[in-house]
Amino acid sequence: MGIRFGNVGIAVRDLDAAMAFFVDLGLTVVGTDTVSGEWADTAVGLDGNHAKIAVLQTPGGDGQIEMFEYIHPDAIETDPTLPNEIGMHRIAFWVDDIDEVIAIAARHGCYPLRGVATYQDSVKLAYLRGPSGILVMFAESLQQG
Repeated sequence: MGIRFGNVGIAVRDLDAAMAFFVDLGLTVVGTDTVSGEWADTAVGLDGNHAKIAVLQTPGGDGQIEMFEYIHPDAIETDPTLPNEIGMHRIAFWVDDIDEVIAIAARHGCYPLRGVATYQDSVKLAYLRGPSGILVMFAESLQQG
C-alpha cells in the first residue's frame, strides 16, 4: 500500500488575512476556489457545504496547507487550541532566521506566546498564534551545515 502526505487543512475566519500571513512568511498560493455541491457535501460530511478555499505550498514544495472559510454552514467559533489539548495541535515550520520570521508575524499582529526558547543549544523555537488563532511553531536549527 502506498501513502504520502497531502496537506494540513485549517478552517479560518478570514481567508484573505490567513493567506496574507502565510504568503508573507514565504509560502506560495497554489490555487483558490469556491466549492459547493453534492460532491462537497459527501466528501466533507456537511449538508449544504459551501466554502472558499486556498492551497498554499512551502518553498521547495515539501508541504502544503489547505485553508477554508465556510460560507455555509456558518463557521463555529471555538476557543483557540491550547498546546496540551487533544486533537489538532499546531503547524510547524523550520526557518532560517527565527527573529526575521517573528518580525514578519508581528506585522500581522501575531506574537510569540512567551518568547523564543533554545533546546539543548541545537534549536531555537517559538509558538505563536497566527490568524484565526492557529497555533504555529517556528524552529531554527543552530547546527552548522
